[in-house]
Amino acid sequence: MAKKTAIQPTREQNYPEWYQQIIKAADLAEVSPVRGCMVIKPWGYAIWENMQQDLDRRFKETGHVNAYFPLFIPMSFLEKEAEHVDGFAKECAVVTHHRLEPGPNGGLVPGGELEEPLIVRPTSETIIGSMFSKWVQSYRDLPILMNQWANVVRWELRTRMFLRTAEFLWQEGHTAHATKDEAMDETIQMLGVYADFAQEVMAMPVVKGEKTVAERFPGAVSTYSIEAMMQDRKALQAGTSHFLGQNFAKAQEIMYLDADGQRQHAWTTSWGVSTRLVGGLIMTHSDDDGLVLPPRLAPQHVVIIPIYRSDEERAQVLEYCDKLTAEVSAQQYAGSKVRIKVDARDERSSKKVWKYIKQGVPIRLEIGPRDVAGDSVFMARRDQGVRDKANVDRQTFIQTVPTILEQIQSNLFQRALDFREANTGKVESRDELKAFFKGGGGGFALAFASEDDREYEETLKRMKLTTRCIPLEDNEETGQCIFTGKAGCKRIIFAKAY
Repeated sequence: MAKKTAIQPTREQNYPEWYQQIIKAADLAEVSPVRGCMVIKPWGYAIWENMQQDLDRRFKETGHVNAYFPLFIPMSFLEKEAEHVDGFAKECAVVTHHRLEPGPNGGLVPGGELEEPLIVRPTSETIIGSMFSKWVQSYRDLPILMNQWANVVRWELRTRMFLRTAEFLWQEGHTAHATKDEAMDETIQMLGVYADFAQEVMAMPVVKGEKTVAERFPGAVSTYSIEAMMQDRKALQAGTSHFLGQNFAKAQEIMYLDADGQRQHAWTTSWGVSTRLVGGLIMTHSDDDGLVLPPRLAPQHVVIIPIYRSDEERAQVLEYCDKLTAEVSAQQYAGSKVRIKVDARDERSSKKVWKYIKQGVPIRLEIGPRDVAGDSVFMARRDQGVRDKANVDRQTFIQTVPTILEQIQSNLFQRALDFREANTGKVESRDELKAFFKGGGGGFALAFASEDDREYEETLKRMKLTTRCIPLEDNEETGQCIFTGKAGCKRIIFAKAY
């Protein structure tokens, strides 16, 4: 008899539908009345806020400052960088009118036509570049290190909440430098910031690598990414950092006088992560009973569920819970107070228990009269089975709650790392590559291949594979491309991907 789970279907039965049901059960988001867009609900937005706060701190520690640039981009700005506009043209939302007027049938129709269409930003290189061109006059004005938290619109045909929506939230960093080396150092530094965040905070193992030519950001000289493996063994691009060279500086005329009085074009970068990380978080850790959250991102670390049968017991239990809450919240975890709450709503305790299992709260405490009498707590951890519970002395729990949270964080990372390693392998030929992914299997296949994969794009398309990245670490050996026979190639990660 199959084990009954809170989420139906299970991951094994139907992974894409399981993902949608996790979002619904955890109350993270729901489809909006606007096609392709989502409403991020409080629990989902709180996770994104925690991501924002940690990333924002890291950006500022590396010398970046926040700014904000317009949502609308003149079409002529995009046209200045041909490769860039070609890469985004099919995804652009275009504004052509600036007012509504009464229509012939009592409705509304667009009225005043704009002199120049405006693009709802798909990304901001061109509008930010135009401002940099005003701000940069001398080498003394460099570097410019800026970030903005914003939304973007990319008119996606196939959408999936958090992973791919017509509008999504993100941050985009944009920098300008006096030398190529400085810009390259910035590109790699920010890739490292993303990797550290993913692994330390999200407990999501990632591979840092350079994108192949076909996968580069439109207009970039080189693109770097962090790639994560989801539980269906597909890859998720979790963040990108682009070395733009002087391409955008030339298109936007970002120039400066160097120390010798010569006019030079600046070197620029851009880098970003989005609410796609929430989707990655779900698919990295969650199980067939609901969301599983690493403590460093959980909106609540601990939830207390009071259990009682009479008004007298209720008063006694709630007094104990309130005292416990004050003592636990005085403890520090990951640089801030432990986040704890008591759910005293007039609701069945079993329903509360399953609510917090599905929402992925790391620690649940069930407190009844017996626990009050024994000065203890009845504890369950979300990284363990839903029925695994333990009676713990109250003082012991208070003193060790930061340690328990860090154990959960570490366990989730190790579990995800073990899964990735078990589903990563080297392949030495096209036949081995096909065999690796045969029958719906797969993961990360490392094969020698030419960086310019245009020659074998059709082969990959037939196999429904993509080149994810050329790993930057532990990838020194070279060999012959398994597609073309070209010598001196490094190993590239091939995978099915989101």
